[in-house]
Amino acid sequence: MVATIAFGMGVNKPDVRFVAHIDLPKSVEGYYQETGRAGRDGLPATAWLAYGLQDVVQQRRMINESAGDESFRRRLNAQLDAMLGLCETVNCRRQRLLAYFDQGIDPCGNCDTCLEPPQAWDGTVAAQKILSAVYRLWRERGQRFGAGHLIDILRGKVTDRIRQYEHDTLSVFGIGDDLSEQAWRGVLRQLLAQSLLMVDQEGYGTLALTEGSRAVLKGETTLMFRRESEKKARSRTATKRQKVTESLPAAAQELFEELRAWRADIARSHGVPAYVIFHDATLRDIALKRPATLDELTGISGVGARKRDSYGAELLALTCD
Repeated sequence: MVATIAFGMGVNKPDVRFVAHIDLPKSVEGYYQETGRAGRDGLPATAWLAYGLQDVVQQRRMINESAGDESFRRRLNAQLDAMLGLCETVNCRRQRLLAYFDQGIDPCGNCDTCLEPPQAWDGTVAAQKILSAVYRLWRERGQRFGAGHLIDILRGKVTDRIRQYEHDTLSVFGIGDDLSEQAWRGVLRQLLAQSLLMVDQEGYGTLALTEGSRAVLKGETTLMFRRESEKKARSRTATKRQKVTESLPAAAQELFEELRAWRADIARSHGVPAYVIFHDATLRDIALKRPATLDELTGISGVGARKRDSYGAELLALTCD
């Protein structure tokens, strides 16, 4: 699930003249600067940011792996915590933004949380379920996994990887089938945002407990989470996919969807985001050009020697089918 945040800049009018699209910044200061791209000419404008679970995982991992001492990493984490707090707030975003700079205002009436106030729900039990899954995997098996595999365990989804590690025998297997995959991604995203889960420094994208996890597991704290409409999330995903495929011939569209399904399986097996395997643009070029040899495959942007050696045979099996 991708969460979105938006600020209305200038006068609240329907004829928005400029939209600034923003990736997840590392700090509130960075976000404040980037939103300034909208409305520079004084006309009504909107700054729009989309981010998801993998953005949070990646940012945490980059901080853990960054050069510098522990004090430096603590400062980077504090900046990211403030940014994620702004992303996940259920109150006026402009109030939250300016409060960070020690300024106070009334609700702005222009941001997305003012125009369409989000729902909040008690996510304590859901958080306990996923923290228990992380705990039991480490305590009983000495294992850590990424978000996708943890969600499969909670939802009772039997995959090749679940069978391989016999995770269907865990006591937490299937205890979270009351929530959708998108809802679980929202829970994980907000647990990471609140530092109740952390990205394990020893494993790419795997998740571990923090000091704060104990109070949640013991029922000493209540967690209220932001709930995003899954209908809106699906609509945004479909729109993005449509833009990628709209100019493809019918045969290439069919191959593109097969390539996406293959990529999803590979990414899930490795516990990494799909884009780490290949970006949509690369899969689109493969679907259009249908390479028949490894040399032709290497000529496509995004397919280097390492990825050719790792995935070339499987890709050619799909393109030459």
